[in-house]
Amino acid sequence: MNDTKIAKGSLLILIGSVIFRIGGFIYRFSMAYLLGPAGYGIFSLTIPLIGVMQLSAAGGIPLAVAKYISQYDAVNKPDMIIQIIKTSSKLVLTLGIILSIVIYILAEPLAMTLFHNPVAIFPFKCVALITPFSVVFGEFAGIFLGFYKMNFINVTKAFEQSFTIIFAVILVSANFYVAGAIIGTAIGYMVTGLAAFIIFRKYIWGNLKERREKSRASNSESFMEKFTFRKELSLVKMLFFFSIPVYLTSLAELFIYDIGTWVIGVYLPSEYVGYYGIGSPIARIPLMISMSVATAVLPATSAALSTNNRDLMGTYVNQAFRYVTIMVLPTSLGIAVLANPMISLLFPGYEMGTGALQILSVGMLFFTLYTVSASVSQGIGKPIIPMISLGLGVAIELGLSILLVPTYGINGAALATTVATFVIMVTVAWRTLKQSKTTLEFGNLGKIVIASVLMALILIFIPTTYAYTSYYANIPFAQILALLYILILVFISAFIYITILTMIGGVKKTDVDAFLKLGHRLGPLSSLFNKLGSFLMKYAT
Repeated sequence: MNDTKIAKGSLLILIGSVIFRIGGFIYRFSMAYLLGPAGYGIFSLTIPLIGVMQLSAAGGIPLAVAKYISQYDAVNKPDMIIQIIKTSSKLVLTLGIILSIVIYILAEPLAMTLFHNPVAIFPFKCVALITPFSVVFGEFAGIFLGFYKMNFINVTKAFEQSFTIIFAVILVSANFYVAGAIIGTAIGYMVTGLAAFIIFRKYIWGNLKERREKSRASNSESFMEKFTFRKELSLVKMLFFFSIPVYLTSLAELFIYDIGTWVIGVYLPSEYVGYYGIGSPIARIPLMISMSVATAVLPATSAALSTNNRDLMGTYVNQAFRYVTIMVLPTSLGIAVLANPMISLLFPGYEMGTGALQILSVGMLFFTLYTVSASVSQGIGKPIIPMISLGLGVAIELGLSILLVPTYGINGAALATTVATFVIMVTVAWRTLKQSKTTLEFGNLGKIVIASVLMALILIFIPTTYAYTSYYANIPFAQILALLYILILVFISAFIYITILTMIGGVKKTDVDAFLKLGHRLGPLSSLFNKLGSFLMKYAT
């Protein structure tokens, strides 16, 4: 049962991630359509700022909470779990309030001095509304993750995204422009924080108290006396010791995503930020897969470490890399090949972002493999490894972006990101595998590479001009046909990939088992998944 822990956790998060990615595209499409390239450029400058403030306010504490809850839950210490929740909640609320004040004060200098855009002042100030509520959600998400309650994470994210989209569209349509989108995001986080609190109180807090009383009754040694101020400071030190490297790592990850966006904002008009901002989220589609696996692997490896089970840890690590590669590699190559029709179909008028998307799709492939390595590194208590490597990557990307953007525009920013992600992928994977004493199954990974490359080569020769909806943007029926054509190409690509992978012995029985478990959760589609899974099982190794 333990061998499927990564698969189960990853599938739950992946299902949610697919749904939320669709919602994210609805959000992006709505904002791009309502704001236009210039307004969407300002929006694209503001969204990374929100991410930086959220991370800075939380300080990496939610992931520390997840790690230590998982660790103490594995050895049945509910007293410590309760105290971790209480102490970490105080920390994130304090940091959230402080950072809200800071960003409100710095909004005007950032907009005017760095980006030379007075229109961005008010949206930047609106970010202060989001920070306190987002850290509350982050705290509860860390708690849910520590207990492996992936379904709770999905529910709270559903609240956040639904309310964000609804209110952002309403406010932007009511002529609040970019500020309307940011205020809508703030409303989404307000509702999410409340929903997360209700779920926590109903399903976790009461159960924790019951476990504590049972533990005290059965074992007097498990009783933990009331925390003194000095003891709580020691706990704060423990949380910060883990969370600060994690925070710096997460912050550097955001910079890897968005340094290019900010450098473009410094050197080029906001329209170009909008073009780049369209390609970047499409290139990140594979990240929902890697993040799903990475989110599941952190507490799993942490629990394996706490029980000193190296064999189980090796299983988790190999599963994580395999599940990511088997899905991310063909997806990234497919996006690179279909970049032009995808942008033309989803975001007519933003085709200037095509070249950047093709380059970024390769960069995000490297980054997905990095995320798995980084999560394993954090789970085994070595967060310093991805932190140092990301620092190097950020320096490389910043230097290359400043060098390339003035000459090559948004394609230069995409190239800088791709070079940086390749460097961090190689360095973190090598160090993490060495620290965890794990050897990857390169033979199986090589088969996935072969199948993916062959699929991409075949897809290149399939004509895609029928999907260029910008040429007939005012003809609704033609747009529907273009969408159907793209969907057909996607299904053809998937069929080619699975066929080749199966023929060369790249499908394992554990892959099919995970596929069948996914099918059981899809209601009416379960019979189709069962038939396909049964067929693949005949050829699985």
